Amino acid sequence: MQLIMPSGMSQPLCWRLAVISLLGVWGTPVWAQETKGPQEHPLVPAVQLLQQSYSIVEQLRDYEATLIKQELINGRIISQRIRLRLKEKPFSIYLQYEEPHAGREVLFVLGQNDNQLLVHDAAGITALVGTISLAVDSPQAMAENRHMITEMGMKKMLELLIAQWELESKYGECDVKFYPGAKMGNAECEVIECSHPRPRKQFPFHMTRIFLEKQSRLPIRIENYGFPPQPNQPAPLVEEYTYVNVKTNLGLTAADFDRRNQRYSFR
Repeated sequence: MQLIMPSGMSQPLCWRLAVISLLGVWGTPVWAQETKGPQEHPLVPAVQLLQQSYSIVEQLRDYEATLIKQELINGRIISQRIRLRLKEKPFSIYLQYEEPHAGREVLFVLGQNDNQLLVHDAAGITALVGTISLAVDSPQAMAENRHMITEMGMKKMLELLIAQWELESKYGECDVKFYPGAKMGNAECEVIECSHPRPRKQFPFHMTRIFLEKQSRLPIRIENYGFPPQPNQPAPLVEEYTYVNVKTNLGLTAADFDRRNQRYSFR
């Protein structure tokens, strides 16, 4: 699964635009109209598909990927491209930033380092400080993130969305579409989209889209949009996470998440 960049464009703008327009082919939507009365809620089959994907993700012991994310934080979109290495048991994650903060490393292992994350910058004044420890929910750790590091990864992404849609399936005003013939780059996908016509306290987002890669059934992208500030205005992007170049079950060990690993700069 690769992200194809237009030629002749600088990398920062290039991958940002590529992510925004990553869906090359939507295909013909299959509608699941909002139902009334005793009929099945349109989100029920959507949740069933997510649960099927979750059963596959649960079987993954570890994986590597490039995570491309965009998040609305304090009124502005923050875009990042990060190489990610993740092991499920114990939950362990290593991040190496490609853009911005190139060379920054972040390490978190559940049950180690006082359950704090370790951060080492490769440049700037903070690099002179060396490795620092941060609580996962500290202001510094959350300054450029909408979610704690413990909520990263495809498994957590599905858990959050399943819980969201199970709650929303108790209410009306849910417009659900299925796009079985969609594409993301070269990857054939099935896209599920759920939107709501107006803000309600039970709806955290105006619209959510999830991309399931057809062959592997892995969730490789999610988009969440807020409600438009005014009628006929576009829905603002709130958060978007895309996993590309995913490689699964590599046999990662505790050494791959050890701060003393010679490949890393934690000292």
